[in-house]
Amino acid sequence: MRSNQQTTLKGAVTLNGIGVHSGNPAEITIRPAPANNGIAFLRTGMPNGNDRLIQAHHACVSATELCTVIGDVESGAVATIEHLMSALFGLGIDNALVEIDGPEMPILDGSALPFVKAIDKVGIAGCGVPRRWIKILRHVRIEAGEAFAELRPIDRGFRLDVEIDFANPVIGRSRKAMDLSAAAYRREIAGARTFGMMKDVERYWKAGFALGASLENTVAVGETAVVNPEGLRFADEFVRHKILDAVGDLALAGLPIQGAYRSYCGGHRMNVGVLTALFADRANYAIVEAPGTRRETALAEFGVGLGIAAFAAEL
Repeated sequence: MRSNQQTTLKGAVTLNGIGVHSGNPAEITIRPAPANNGIAFLRTGMPNGNDRLIQAHHACVSATELCTVIGDVESGAVATIEHLMSALFGLGIDNALVEIDGPEMPILDGSALPFVKAIDKVGIAGCGVPRRWIKILRHVRIEAGEAFAELRPIDRGFRLDVEIDFANPVIGRSRKAMDLSAAAYRREIAGARTFGMMKDVERYWKAGFALGASLENTVAVGETAVVNPEGLRFADEFVRHKILDAVGDLALAGLPIQGAYRSYCGGHRMNVGVLTALFADRANYAIVEAPGTRRETALAEFGVGLGIAAFAAEL
């Protein structure tokens, strides 16, 4: 598979589970999509009987508290999309249609690994069309207290440098940097699970979150140790999962990124926020095609999903 060619899945794949926040059952089917379609979610099972198509794009994000949500609750939304988006972005898949029968993605084992394994079963196909990238041209940075997230230009590829700093001594302070590739993603990131602290569980439940969380899909962190009997999959699993989330959230740029991402004490809000800052000024980025092809015009660059409404017409 040539890296300068857009890709999609060779066939459809279905997964079932429960939503980590709602606790409700959910089924998704990931289907192949044509070139230049990007990633989109098709909400089925709506109360009014109408399906809704929602583009996986930062402009469609409606919430970032504990998870990333695209769409509108009343008209149709999909929550906790970051793990699947991370798997698609990490494996280099440009185009896919995700059908989902409810408002929240299944959490599965809390990582992106089940999505990766499912995709690997059907395989990845080329679309016969040159891949396009968002090339970072200028340094873009957002801050919130001590926390920050930024994008910087680099000559090629996509590099992530993520640092976390928790008061809980079990998590503590950790930093990991890596150049993203499908092989590195499979090996270092895909299996890192979501985590939460036991002391926050009751507060989450009262707020309507984590109703489907369990030791089967979440690393539970106590005051002095990890509660899960099997322990951690990686010594630094916590920061690896933060990278997993960042990959998924940054996939909402709509195209692969050529640049370097750095964050300190970031999260979904900061990941999406830095994309908003990036696209706020046309001088911050360019859209380029694979080597040997012409650069897109300014009009075409703006047309790559940047102005897509959060909701498509009724299907």
